[in-house]
Amino acid sequence: MSAIHQTAVIEAGAKLGKDVVIGPFCTVGAEVELGDGVELVSHVAVAGRTRIGAKTKAYPFASIGHAPQDLKYHGEPSRLEIGARTVIREHVTINPGTEGGGMLTSIGDDCLLMVAAHIAHDCRIGNHVIVVNNVLLGGHIDIGDFAVIGGGAAVHQFVRIGPHAMIGGMSGVESDVIPYGMVLGNRAHLAGLNLVGLKRRNFDREAIHQLRAAYKLLFAQEGTLQARVADVETQFPGNALIGEVLAFVRQDSSRGLCLPASAPVSGGGE
Repeated sequence: MSAIHQTAVIEAGAKLGKDVVIGPFCTVGAEVELGDGVELVSHVAVAGRTRIGAKTKAYPFASIGHAPQDLKYHGEPSRLEIGARTVIREHVTINPGTEGGGMLTSIGDDCLLMVAAHIAHDCRIGNHVIVVNNVLLGGHIDIGDFAVIGGGAAVHQFVRIGPHAMIGGMSGVESDVIPYGMVLGNRAHLAGLNLVGLKRRNFDREAIHQLRAAYKLLFAQEGTLQARVADVETQFPGNALIGEVLAFVRQDSSRGLCLPASAPVSGGGE
């Protein structure tokens, strides 16, 4: 049974699933869809063409689906989609897409968006992603499943962050981060692999060992990146982790790759 506080404002046309909980002083716009079991704790403002998946929970003063901070936005009917069981903590801001970015901002299932994180227009965030306090995500950013963005990090627009990557706290990320990579620094550099995260998620030990060897070869000083990619593919056939990294490296990107500051290191992580 749904529970809607008497001070909440639900505009006509909003679609509410079963067993939603809408607390004091929340506002829900006319084109919003809330899935079954969604909870808005209090003072949550949900606007625009926003769809929130089942059992997602938003905490006080979150701003979800309001117009993007983009001077090129002219009121086009863009959307915001948030998956199931995602937690949106206090003062998080999430903007919908724009015409220049495919008209959609999307966040997957089982994510944790911590206090005061900002998710800009046209971002695509996968499942099980953790965005820590005060993170700033520029527009058009792609983040793969299980990535962790450390507290206070800022990620430049159009950057891609691969699955299981770890972004160190306070890092400024201007370039693409490979899957399973770990980056650190004011102007972030690749500092190894997210080995702790790989072990926590029970990846095969031998596959991790091969990934470490492939990483050292891929970011060695000799030869071109294209040649090193070919060498890694030849030497490590059949390793799914390495194949994912190589596919990521080969994709077109406007930002280039985040590279090691010096010789590759073994890595740490979460």
